[in-house]
Amino acid sequence: MTGHKKKTLPLPSLKNLLAFIEVANSGSLNSAAENLNVTASAVSHQIAALEQFLGKKLFTRSGKGVVLTLTGEVYLKEIAGPLTVIGRATEKAIHDIHHEHLRVHSSPSFGLLWLMKRLDTFRHAHPDIQLNVTCSYENLQFARDNLDIDIRHGLAEWSTLNVKTIKNEKMIVLASPDYLARNPVSHPEQLMLNELINSEITLIGWDVWFSWHGVECKNKNVVFSFDRSYMSFEAACMNMGFILESDLLAQDYIRTGKLVPVFDDSFAMPVSAHHLVFPHGSEKKDKIKCFLGWLERELQASHFHL
Repeated sequence: MTGHKKKTLPLPSLKNLLAFIEVANSGSLNSAAENLNVTASAVSHQIAALEQFLGKKLFTRSGKGVVLTLTGEVYLKEIAGPLTVIGRATEKAIHDIHHEHLRVHSSPSFGLLWLMKRLDTFRHAHPDIQLNVTCSYENLQFARDNLDIDIRHGLAEWSTLNVKTIKNEKMIVLASPDYLARNPVSHPEQLMLNELINSEITLIGWDVWFSWHGVECKNKNVVFSFDRSYMSFEAACMNMGFILESDLLAQDYIRTGKLVPVFDDSFAMPVSAHHLVFPHGSEKKDKIKCFLGWLERELQASHFHL
């Protein structure tokens, strides 16, 4: 049993419809012809063709020009709205430069502390791409959530996806200049006597860092514990204690002098914590290539890279 074929609705020529609207609005073939930049004879032929298509008279002649018939008045009201919608959609398509959308999801601290502060450079470099950014620790799916790129924090355990890890990231100890001046330290062991702020989400915590430097970490003084790195950064800025955080996320805090590294680079601990993740084959898309290229340049402005 075959299905019923959907009936195609009759559609007149758009050129004829535009001629009809111009004549109806001006009440004159000559005025309509001038507005359409054609001859009055051409407009007359277009109206005649539309009337033949409909099988109805749309105008009657009067001493002052042409007047809509009752059928013409009803028809004008019916088609004016849809043609206006088409016109607006066409104008938007012509003038809207944001025709390409790039949807990026990011872990919250990277999105807030690193990515968002640099988005304006991407906008100016690629004005034809509209960037949509969301931040959370949710386990999103590319197809289901209409996602192009996911910037994830954690261990790179996504074997079915394309993964580009940000390289040269390190965990370093930081404090505000005022706090460090009041609590000077020169060796990791001295931190045990001071107030520590813990970030629960980081791959490397205080216990691992102390062990890396051969310090037995008994009875360490953790005064605050946060599940977002940006909260730890802000707490450190408020002179609440020492933090162990990513130098990638700390870039702007260090640049502006809000926080300072407590030790030299020999006490930094390497970590591979942030990754750009996307489906295989997506890197061939122009918008993906643009974003990856831009991100690589932004990372190279310091000592990081993909």
